[in-house]
Amino acid sequence: MLIVAATLAIFVYGLIAPILGALLPAYALNSDQQGNLTMIQALGLVVASLSAGPFIDLKGNKSALLTGLALIIASLVAAPNAGGYVGLLIVYFVLGVGGGIVVTGANALVGAVEPGRRGSALNLLNLFFGLGGIITTFVASEHMVPSTLCYSIAALTLIALFVNFAAKMPSPSGEATFRLNEVPVLLSNPALLLLSLFLFLYVSCEVGVWNWLKVYLMTVNFDERTAGHVVSYGFAFGILVGRVVVSRVLIKVPALTVTLIAAICMAVTTYAMLLLDSTTAITIAVFCAGLSMAPVFPTTLAIVGDTFPRGVATAMGIAITCGWIGLAVSSKIIGAIAQGNSYRRALMILPLFSLAMVVTNLVLRAVARRPARMVAV
Repeated sequence: MLIVAATLAIFVYGLIAPILGALLPAYALNSDQQGNLTMIQALGLVVASLSAGPFIDLKGNKSALLTGLALIIASLVAAPNAGGYVGLLIVYFVLGVGGGIVVTGANALVGAVEPGRRGSALNLLNLFFGLGGIITTFVASEHMVPSTLCYSIAALTLIALFVNFAAKMPSPSGEATFRLNEVPVLLSNPALLLLSLFLFLYVSCEVGVWNWLKVYLMTVNFDERTAGHVVSYGFAFGILVGRVVVSRVLIKVPALTVTLIAAICMAVTTYAMLLLDSTTAITIAVFCAGLSMAPVFPTTLAIVGDTFPRGVATAMGIAITCGWIGLAVSSKIIGAIAQGNSYRRALMILPLFSLAMVVTNLVLRAVARRPARMVAV
């Protein structure tokens, strides 16, 4: 029942993760407002990543997941009645907070259930994120009314909330394992700094595709339906397939090698999807980009957990927070560069960040050869 509850929670996050990108064209905002909207959602995720760890330790996974799911339902119900740009900012901030709590709670729950196979378990869990992404992007591309989409996902989230309420989960530890006094020591560790930078760059790329690809494709003569299908059949399906495959690969291949290969492939595929012109070629490139990105987030979290057996909650909190900060920063940059429909130029940040991930991974591999420094807390 624990795995079912965590799976449904991640599935819900998969449903809401692409919703902003799917509905962004319908809001008729300029590129700067689009950037602010994606940034405010990222700030909600930052707030959640900083608060969810201590909340889970003190109140338990169940309380955290129920709170996150309730916030998602509230924001989705409010979205069709937001009443304009300011209302949307509030809605997507709350959605970010709820989504961030759900991601942290579900990953922490599965990581605790399967500590010996953390990487494989997290990749298997997160394949349901890809499934949720496929459903939302496909349905949105079929011209479903935005309000109907929001209410439908809210109804599915309500089911997940009931399942999580019924599931028996581990009791809270009663003591926050995210400790502020550990932060300075952890931040002096080069391994955590590099892993945090890696997630900063990666989250910018993955969520950049979710939020901006459909808008970009519509500026290069794709109709809304076709653009939505490219995101659904291409990117979301690629992530789904990638996580099924990588959960097997991680049993034999070192996690750092998996993330290095993924970063190299990300650089190639994200550049290709911005360079190509035909629908078929772009869809293939986008699928390969999803395939490349699939293992990065859960595998990097697994590396953090394995590297810092002491202070693991604090280390994960720092790394995840840096990921969401990356989304906030990149969203503002993309929105600013894209003024005048220059989305192709703005999205060149994706292959550039992917190349930076390659460099970061290579430096991390050098640091990893010094195990005493890797585990010191």
